[in-house]
Amino acid sequence: MPDSTPHPADPARLTASAWQHLRDEAAGLDHPWAATHRQLVEAAHAEPELRALFPFTSHWALRFSTTTGPATAAVGPVLSAGTDGTFGVGTGLGAPDLGCYPTAREAVAHAVRELPPGLGPVGLGGPLRPLGEDG
Repeated sequence: MPDSTPHPADPARLTASAWQHLRDEAAGLDHPWAATHRQLVEAAHAEPELRALFPFTSHWALRFSTTTGPATAAVGPVLSAGTDGTFGVGTGLGAPDLGCYPTAREAVAHAVRELPPGLGPVGLGGPLRPLGEDG
């Protein structure tokens, strides 16, 4: 049986593994907002442009990177699932300043339109550096 463990030097496999982990985590949540978060993750995963990026969460907001972790290079908008059943698109972790939508698919479609062109394949991320240290 082939080894499905991501090799640290393969950003495509690391990205696929991160998506699988995110989907598994979302499926196992039992918080009041779990259903909307799960819908958001699945809608984002269904979009090839987002699925090609490295996914990660911050404060339960869904973000994307052009590099794998641990030092990610965040790109594009932030997607969030509201406790009221709506889905937000924003420029940061604050309010959904780019729009609030009744469905995850609509929010994801907006996020895709906000992506910069020509992102290319995901690359390997570097190590985390202490605050204030230049690269």
